[in-house]
Amino acid sequence: MANAEKVAAVAELTERFRGSSGAVLTEYRGLTVAQLAELRRSLGNHATFAVVKNTLTKIAVNEAGLDEQLSSMLVGPSAIAFVDGDVVEAAKGLRDFARANPLLVIKGGVLDGKAKSPSEITKLADLESREVLLAKLAGAMKASLAGAAATFNALPVQMAQIAEALRAKRAEAEGGAPEASAPEADAAEASAPEASAAEAGTPDAQAAAGDGDQG
Repeated sequence: MANAEKVAAVAELTERFRGSSGAVLTEYRGLTVAQLAELRRSLGNHATFAVVKNTLTKIAVNEAGLDEQLSSMLVGPSAIAFVDGDVVEAAKGLRDFARANPLLVIKGGVLDGKAKSPSEITKLADLESREVLLAKLAGAMKASLAGAAATFNALPVQMAQIAEALRAKRAEAEGGAPEASAPEADAAEASAPEASAAEAGTPDAQAAAGDGDQG
């Protein structure tokens, strides 16, 4: 490779390290071209898988400020998955392919400037993807909004009930004891003739009647 090509390659790698949200270093010794193509398809838009030269990559890593995190991993045949999309989906793609093709070895990587061990990258794959989390968040927000709408709809009814209770209480306080109900009034009127008849039957009432006849 000519010097100008090396400079261009280093510049491109440096930009990839700086522009990606993460990078996973792997060893692909023994994998066929067809298998590498299958791996790239499985990563989809979440990551770009590129075979690299260690000498040039070490220079790029140094220029990107990631020498401490990645330089020690650049031994043997190296390939890097530059994460451009969902980190969790990229980790799942690498993990699942490595399970089916043990020749792919995850050596480690870097995420948001922090070094990640192979086990940490595998744990990332166990997390829910960004799309799933967003869907759950949207569902929770929808349920919350529905609850709030139900509460707002119930407010007019509750306010009307409170207003009616206050009106009745105020009317009772201003008018004193409540008037007798209609059935009680009818009962009182019905008992009046009976009381008069009872009074007429007493001895005093009869004597008064006799005196009246004599006069």
